[in-house]
Amino acid sequence: MKLMKTSLGIAAGAMFATGVATSAQAELVVPVLSYRTGAFAGSGIPQANGFTDYLKLINERDGGIGGVKIRIEECETGYNAQKGVECYEKTKALGALIYNPYSTGITLQLIPKAAVDKIPVFSMGYGLSAAAVGETFPWVFNAPATYWDAASMIVKYIESQEGGDIKGKKVGFIYLDVGYGREPIPILEQLSKSMGFELQLYPVGVKEMQNQASQWLQVRRNRPDYMVMWGWGAMNPTAVKEAAKIRYPMDKFIGVWWSGSEGDVIPAGAGAKGFKALGFVGSGQDHPVIQDILKHVVRKGKSQVKSEDEVGDVLYNRSVYNAMLVVEAIRNAQEISGKKQVTGEDVRKGMEALNLDEARLKELGFGGMANPVKVSCADHSGGHPAFVRQWDGEKWTKVSDWIQPMTDKVRPMLEAAAKKYVSDKPNWPGQKCSS
Repeated sequence: MKLMKTSLGIAAGAMFATGVATSAQAELVVPVLSYRTGAFAGSGIPQANGFTDYLKLINERDGGIGGVKIRIEECETGYNAQKGVECYEKTKALGALIYNPYSTGITLQLIPKAAVDKIPVFSMGYGLSAAAVGETFPWVFNAPATYWDAASMIVKYIESQEGGDIKGKKVGFIYLDVGYGREPIPILEQLSKSMGFELQLYPVGVKEMQNQASQWLQVRRNRPDYMVMWGWGAMNPTAVKEAAKIRYPMDKFIGVWWSGSEGDVIPAGAGAKGFKALGFVGSGQDHPVIQDILKHVVRKGKSQVKSEDEVGDVLYNRSVYNAMLVVEAIRNAQEISGKKQVTGEDVRKGMEALNLDEARLKELGFGGMANPVKVSCADHSGGHPAFVRQWDGEKWTKVSDWIQPMTDKVRPMLEAAAKKYVSDKPNWPGQKCSS
């Protein structure tokens, strides 16, 4: 009997060590890789708050997912890839179900680990664009759209502003010179060749984020017709200030969805008026889910926001949406597996089963706040549309319809990039999809 107890104890310990939660734990572990400190804290804080507040809402209002409470495990990364990996290693043994790195650099480090540890990685609208190819990357998801989709949507929007033809136009691309900022360059180069516009590159090193005078001097000399920004953290408000300083036309300065929050424009004051950026989630507090968060979380003192005014900002709401997709994937996993206490392997299947139509979004409190989203075995992104919002000096205003990405150009490039990624990895764990 003593030997049997010992064996059972060893087995239970082994389950815990590999990240498989035991039923006795009765909790759903969702790590939060945040960065509330450092040069990127201005962007990281509202993200962490929005993400955790939605998870807290599910616990407070609904009693968890399927009756099982969510355990939120936050770990500070400082937007540093090495620290991100350390947070991953620290939290995975707790029974982690899914990772949201909130950093392309961290995402790239976690991709090879996901299949080994059987824990999915969800880089929502960032990370490795090629991960959209589900047959090659079964454990990585980047819905609702990739960076390559985003770049194609911005070019498509610019084309619409020019009457349908941008041949001969100059498009400047100012970007944070790390994996995140360099990610869309291949598709932009391809589009410049096929559509006939001139692409000008303006890299900004991490140490230069708050000192971009030289880049904007070049912009003033080169006089691009449009500027596109792939910035993050302190880079964004600095770029907007510098653009205003050289009197670059703000209505022709367009950021990706990570370069268009309140914190990116308010520091520039009146000079930021007219700046544009992509978006795929509505801002503001006039959404049922945001009202529920205010009621059940913020006003009960369970949030880390310093003021209710922070609730509803662009990054906050986008992270609420991110957390909702995670919760729905876990809910799917419970339904598919027939278990309340699911594993990362179950949640991977739950992610592939994401299919939120307008009716379901409305039921969840996101009606009119986000577009329907669907993920499949073959497509872990979905190539969903985004819209352009513009800063009017006080708030963001939607100034375009939903813009579909150039899927006919993007998808073949994604598949080629996915094939190249695994070309030197003969034992890479892919999957076969029926359709």
